[in-house]
Amino acid sequence: MRLMALPAAAVLVALCAAPASAQPTTTPVPGPRDPNQPPVSAGPAPNTHVIGDAGTGLAVVRLAPDSTPTSTILPGFGEVLPKQSAAEIGVGLASAQANTEAFLAYERAVAQASPLGFAVQGRAPQTPGTIVQTASPDNADPITGGLTPPQTPLDSLLKVGLLNGSVHARWNDELGPCVQPIADAKTSVASLSVLNAIPTLPSSPDLTGMLTQDTPKLDAAAKQSLIDGLKGLAGPLSRLGGLLSGTPETGAQGSLLSLPDTLSAHSTVELVDLPGSANKAVKSTSTLQAASVRLLAGTPMEVRIDVVGQPTLTALSTGDAGTSKITYTAPVLRVSQGGKELGVLDAANPKLDVPIGIPVLGDLTLPVVGALGERKLDIGVLRLQVAQLTEKSTALDGPLQQGGPTIKGFMLGATARLLDLQLLPTDALGLPNLPSALAQVSLGEQVVRAAAPNGGVVCAPTPTPPGGGGQAAPPKNVPQLAYTNAAYQTVPIFWTGTALLLVGVVVVAAMPIRRRVEDESPEPAEQ
Repeated sequence: MRLMALPAAAVLVALCAAPASAQPTTTPVPGPRDPNQPPVSAGPAPNTHVIGDAGTGLAVVRLAPDSTPTSTILPGFGEVLPKQSAAEIGVGLASAQANTEAFLAYERAVAQASPLGFAVQGRAPQTPGTIVQTASPDNADPITGGLTPPQTPLDSLLKVGLLNGSVHARWNDELGPCVQPIADAKTSVASLSVLNAIPTLPSSPDLTGMLTQDTPKLDAAAKQSLIDGLKGLAGPLSRLGGLLSGTPETGAQGSLLSLPDTLSAHSTVELVDLPGSANKAVKSTSTLQAASVRLLAGTPMEVRIDVVGQPTLTALSTGDAGTSKITYTAPVLRVSQGGKELGVLDAANPKLDVPIGIPVLGDLTLPVVGALGERKLDIGVLRLQVAQLTEKSTALDGPLQQGGPTIKGFMLGATARLLDLQLLPTDALGLPNLPSALAQVSLGEQVVRAAAPNGGVVCAPTPTPPGGGGQAAPPKNVPQLAYTNAAYQTVPIFWTGTALLLVGVVVVAAMPIRRRVEDESPEPAEQ
């Protein structure tokens, strides 16, 4: 045993020291299980660099906007970020994205059409019913189909008719994003009614004891007049005094905003010719098509909004700040009530306020909206706004993803809205904890972004991965994982000790048993 103990100890020391002296390895880039399928990773650095996004939403409803603090894991940083809405819900979202710097191959081009998206206090779960198409590999045909809105906690706020969607994502194995288009998404809705109730207003018709004591511009007599006037209306404030209660004789449900005709959204990202160069420019486009909008449809106070023109928002990036630009074709909205024009909304006149008040005559059971009748006290304002174009731009000088090549270029983006409808309270409503805006409906939200390297996009063949297209080579300049000594040594030590223990058991079992004969003194003889 002593002769075997020394070699066994030497083997144990050598096996334990091997992991410490070996060169540490890093986690390899995962490859596809099927060698015939496209690579999971992006492979070698692409020669063509394109980033573009275009998103269009048919309608977005916000309850109590700018009322909820933004949550963040950074201490104190939530106070710096802008506040969010208490609840948000979007209808008919069309999104087109192109990103040659994406690590995953199927995220280079993405087209998506969603029937619905919602968020409660900034938390947005993933909604089902979406159709999406990704590339690479290339898709010869688009995907089309109907979109079924899922059940949400905010179903009482809107009613959505038939939704249709179409998505198409393209990619060329040799030229990458040099296809037409890279990503394209469309959505359309046949009918839509928004804000069938105002949850931020009380549902009781009697406001006795609910008005605050420090209500400005109202004395005790005016407060009592407000309470008595609201009691005489056909519904509570949450139904806007009966304006949102619908028509019982026809069974129709009332709504603040409705669309009698089809509203469609179109988002696309593509490459276009660059004048005086063989290279290309990145173009992201968001387009809306609508005919008319109704406010308080079916009531005597109905307001009609006719849309003249097709709003189009475009971001064009050539890679240079001097030639890149944002182009916006603003719509013209004609607002009328009972055949009388209330105003025109355009780029020169982007805002129009329509008051809502308690009628002077006691026999009227509905609030007076706009110019139809006299009001003795305004309880709310419908604020209509158009365009609201916001632009941002930045110069690029660095990698667009970790470990990627340094790219110098230019990126720009913009947002716009077809119609922004806000329901604002007046000083007469001295209710506690009342937000500055009771509800907000954004009809036709548009977002675009485009980025390109200096000189434009070069449409050159992408290097073929090693081995003919099986598994792509790992990305360059990727930092290695941290080498933890204990993790690499624990497993070898465990198995080495186990093996030596088994060897010892076998050796001990195979050795013959030796008995030591001890000298024994003879017992004294009996006398």
